[in-house]
Amino acid sequence: MAQGRRKPDRYGQTAGERLTGMERMGRSELRQTILARRDRLPPAEQAGKSREIVAKLFDMEEIGAAGHLFVYAGFRSEVQTGDFIDQCLAAGKTVSVPVTLVESSSLLAVRITDPKAQLRPGYCGIPEPPPSLAERNRVDPATIDVVIVPGSVFDSRGGRLGYGGGYYDRFLSGQAPGALRIALAYDLQVVDRVPMEPHDQRMDRVVTEKTIYRCRR
Repeated sequence: MAQGRRKPDRYGQTAGERLTGMERMGRSELRQTILARRDRLPPAEQAGKSREIVAKLFDMEEIGAAGHLFVYAGFRSEVQTGDFIDQCLAAGKTVSVPVTLVESSSLLAVRITDPKAQLRPGYCGIPEPPPSLAERNRVDPATIDVVIVPGSVFDSRGGRLGYGGGYYDRFLSGQAPGALRIALAYDLQVVDRVPMEPHDQRMDRVVTEKTIYRCRR
């Protein structure tokens, strides 16, 4: 019996068409395409998927065992991390967040205890501690057990494309090489294979609203 045509997704493409198109894309085009799709998620859908992802994340054994977590502060259409940060603080864990140092193209780990009071728009509007708190509460990245990582595109093998600045690649490889790397993403951000370059850092886990990918670096 002849196989029927696969049903197109919300973007008017079948799964096969999406895969073929993605494989032909360069890194920049792939990043732009996936971020545009992420941005088109309605706010209510972003919030619902974020809650599902955070619930999976907080239930992970690796999170339960961690004492110090470095967590990005959700921005724009990223998976939102506010509830996760609150849960970690309530559980008595140390939470640090990144402060972007543009001059050195690096990230500074800064401990927070009250995100609503201590985070305000910083570099590019990303929620960050103000400079006075950043100076007082900076922590040694070597003490971080788990890094929660944002990004634009991922694959099931732990491949990741960030936003093009290399900040997390440098932080993970140079400052917190021993920390477990857990990326958060909506399922629509996961492709068959990310075109990796030598400096790109792989993830140990990728958590979406549908599954947890357990990867090998």
